[in-house]
Amino acid sequence: MSKQVHPIKDLKLAVIGHQEWVNFLVVDALPAAGLISRASRSLEEPAGAGAVVAVQLAQQTGRRVSFFTALGRDHIAERSVKRLQDLGVDSFVAWREGPSRRGISLSDASGDRAITVIGERHTPSPTDKLPWHLLETCDGVFVSATDAAGLKLARKARILTATPRLGIDVLQSAEIQLDALIGSDLDPGEQIEHRLLKQKPLLIIATKGDEGGRMDPGGSYKAIPARGPIIDTYGCGDSFAAGVTAGLAAGFSADDSVRLGAQWGADCATRFGPYE
Repeated sequence: MSKQVHPIKDLKLAVIGHQEWVNFLVVDALPAAGLISRASRSLEEPAGAGAVVAVQLAQQTGRRVSFFTALGRDHIAERSVKRLQDLGVDSFVAWREGPSRRGISLSDASGDRAITVIGERHTPSPTDKLPWHLLETCDGVFVSATDAAGLKLARKARILTATPRLGIDVLQSAEIQLDALIGSDLDPGEQIEHRLLKQKPLLIIATKGDEGGRMDPGGSYKAIPARGPIIDTYGCGDSFAAGVTAGLAAGFSADDSVRLGAQWGADCATRFGPYE
């Protein structure tokens, strides 16, 4: 790695985004029309991009991470906040009417997975009475869900990264420059026309799973082999985004930040569910 300006363990980091309560199942076959599959293992966790990135940052840095999110007023929300607290994440919740979002993730023997989400994705906004002033002191912030005003507010952090799932309208309306836009080249929901952005991010990353991915600027990069058997690929992309965010916030080069993200993503694939 390049010489660190701010060691990973010293970083103050935050996440703005969504989450869902996910039931993880290991099945003998992924869904197909007319097929009845059987689960051999199950787990329930608060997940989704925002939660996964926040937990990864907390576990890897050993420091508590602030998570600005939105949830429905139900027992799922209560369980989510408690579980995230135990995982090193301090949740600042904008409460919404209606149920919290849920999800089901099915993985087979290869580690491949199929995901179904249930319900509305709740999104935090600066109009919610949350301690947004904390962002001003952050070394890095990752955003998975907010509005244009929220993204603009997040720019007060020294390093700001985000997912293309924010949407072209939010990215355009915020009128700020991201340090990195991190998405999947394999997921249509994370592909946008970068040339249409008023302010091009300093770094654009499109991941391609075990094929690595490409950087702009920088070109293609290789994936890092997992350090154990592939168990479940849920959360690998989010873990990658967490690693890139931490690397950039620590002063790593783009190449070294991507390598860090690739390692965190590969490590995630060796676990059942996205957390240690």
